[in-house]
Amino acid sequence: MTPEPLAETDFDRLSDILELFGGKRSMNLEQIDGLLAAVVCGPEAIPQPEYLRVIWGDDIFNEDAFASKPVLKEFISLVMRHHNFIANTLQSGDVVLPLLAQDEDGIARGNDWAAGFMQGMELRRGKWSELLDDEENGGSLVAIFTLAHELPPDP
Repeated sequence: MTPEPLAETDFDRLSDILELFGGKRSMNLEQIDGLLAAVVCGPEAIPQPEYLRVIWGDDIFNEDAFASKPVLKEFISLVMRHHNFIANTLQSGDVVLPLLAQDEDGIARGNDWAAGFMQGMELRRGKWSELLDDEENGGSLVAIFTLAHELPPDP
């Protein structure tokens, strides 16, 4: 069965839940999309609780607390559905288009997506380094590194 992609209302719901329960270190939707892309296409499987901690900002995520609150269970369900959609799309050979937010000028820069992807890479840094050191394929990550580091961290 092919996973259903998240609709705009689903992404709105994810955003609403993050605003209600997330802290300052929680990711935005564009970062989550980038992180999930890295988790899915990475060299090693990453357990859901591990990447959910990154989404929520490390210690903010508590698996038991999430299991007891319906709205947080809904959040996990939506994230998992998006993860499965990305995985299915990549495995089928189709292209996954990143979720890119537009800035106040209407431009989608992709910086947050790339930063999220890099955070996903950090979860298995040693394994990703093999690709980075590969002369034939390592260059495929240059654009992501460029976007992730293009903007200064403190504007």
